[in-house]
Amino acid sequence: MTGTTGTPGTPNAPRTAHTDRSSEATPRVIVVGSGPTGLLLAGDLAAAGVPVTLLEKRPHKISNLSRAFVLHARALEQLDARGLADDLEAVGRPIARMNLFDGLTLDLGALPSRFQHVLVLPQYEVEKVLERRAVEAGVEFRYDHEVTGLTQDADGVTVHVRGHADLSAAYVVGTDGMRSAVREAVGLPFPGRSAIRSVVLADVLLAERPATLLTAAAVGDAFAFLAPFGDGYYRVICWHRGRDVPDHEPVDLDEIKEITRLALGRDYGMHDARWMSRFHSDERQVPSYRVGRVFLAGDAAHVHTPAGGQGMNTGLQDAANLSWKLAAVLHGHAAPDLLDTYQSERHPVGRTVLRSSGAIVRLAMAKGWQLPVRAALTTALGRVGPARRKVLGQVTGIGYRYPAPRGAHRLTGARVPDLALAGGGRLYEALRGGRFVLVTPGSPDPAADRTHRTDRKDRTDRTHPMDRTYPTHRTNPTHRTDRADRLTVVRWASDRRTTLLVRPDGYVAWAAEDAQAPDVERALATHLG
Repeated sequence: MTGTTGTPGTPNAPRTAHTDRSSEATPRVIVVGSGPTGLLLAGDLAAAGVPVTLLEKRPHKISNLSRAFVLHARALEQLDARGLADDLEAVGRPIARMNLFDGLTLDLGALPSRFQHVLVLPQYEVEKVLERRAVEAGVEFRYDHEVTGLTQDADGVTVHVRGHADLSAAYVVGTDGMRSAVREAVGLPFPGRSAIRSVVLADVLLAERPATLLTAAAVGDAFAFLAPFGDGYYRVICWHRGRDVPDHEPVDLDEIKEITRLALGRDYGMHDARWMSRFHSDERQVPSYRVGRVFLAGDAAHVHTPAGGQGMNTGLQDAANLSWKLAAVLHGHAAPDLLDTYQSERHPVGRTVLRSSGAIVRLAMAKGWQLPVRAALTTALGRVGPARRKVLGQVTGIGYRYPAPRGAHRLTGARVPDLALAGGGRLYEALRGGRFVLVTPGSPDPAADRTHRTDRKDRTDRTHPMDRTYPTHRTNPTHRTDRADRLTVVRWASDRRTTLLVRPDGYVAWAAEDAQAPDVERALATHLG
């Protein structure tokens, strides 16, 4: 549905006024690339008190010709944990049903999430919100800084920048896209292939408004997709299987109209294209997301076909997984081997997204003997609940879980949906400080539960034993040296007896039924240091 892996040259529109400024502290992390993945990661680190510098080879501008157009439920949950989802919900437009092919429709209304829809909005709107947060958190932005290489040793990484002095940091994260300079500098291969050749796209005005917010269809060898920007223009992405021409071949509006008519039956009176381009879409993934002190995330680590709109969403979740781990290690709260779990948790997800997005494209473009196979699969997905839920979980991102130690509670490693908490709060509000959240059984005194709210600082006067030992905090200190500053304690709104320790990225670190205080203490010592 959205997100292309090519990087066509595009004109730029000005970003919010912001000038580079020198940081008083040496950066502990350098993030390369200011797309959504890099902005979320840098903002998280700065909010956690980690000095971070973000390098971007472009001038201080943001393209108004977005590649991605949707946010799925899991990405919205991650943004909700940062207090950003509601702002984006106010700008975008929700869709409760996704139409794929052969009449197959995925109904999102039953998703176990606060966000039971796909949110349609251009990528640049996401970047605006993430950049504002990063600036407010203290990220140092350096534009016109093109990375040409790097060197690393046991103590840190030195980044070489064209026309500027070298920069050093404890860690470097490459979020610089498909043609990543960081990936090239560490010598990682990017195996895979071009899945879709000669994709053409344009931003156009339409004489006729489509009946649906997102319009997509494939007929024969032609595919077309239409999505609105919200300013009157529509992005059209289309390709014809029989037209395999180089990316540098010029594009004209007549070609785009013709392919759109073949796929959609009409071209909606396209006119006044403000931009047109041709590119190709790849399926690729690096074998390792880490080389020493250098990490890769987003399109620098994996690229997929646009189908399903999973590209930007997967990158945001990469950032959410890595940021809290880097902060914990740099603050001395966790051993460095915690960083190895970034590979073991996120690489399998990237591989699955690559396969699922590729499968959607191949099924959409099926022909000949493949058509009965597609019809049978469509029927199965429409009738078999577990199969449908699995597809929904993969496309929306809520179905992934991370590996758990042998013998761990069945919830360990699972994504946690937004939980109702005693006092009227929500779990993803409690996660907004970037802390672990301990969810404990409710107090036997209903009156105490009604007054127990996550936005109260002092819990020591309450009767709940967890309150006396692990007080809830709402402050967001720059440097977290005490466990209490890295833990928020809340209660279930229900009478459930499960105790959950939820990681800052919304996954279960530890769980137990009817846990006693020593059990909780051991879990906190293990996961919070």
